[in-house]
Amino acid sequence: MAAPEVKCPTCNKPVQWTKEAKFRPFCCHRCRMIDLGDWVTEGHKIPGERAVDEMMSEELAAELLRQADKP
Repeated sequence: MAAPEVKCPTCNKPVQWTKEAKFRPFCCHRCRMIDLGDWVTEGHKIPGERAVDEMMSEELAAELLRQADKP
């Protein structure tokens, strides 16, 4: 039975899904790092609401600063 073949998510090259394909589902280290960079710069996002509301985190940060200023 032949190993399944998938397309690299970055460049669409075919990748054999085997233990020897150490970057799977990517074809190479470069494509893997490009994808990671997209996540880091928020080029990729998981749809839905954020786990922590941004306004809440700003309010929390302000409160922590106020408490830190108290003797």
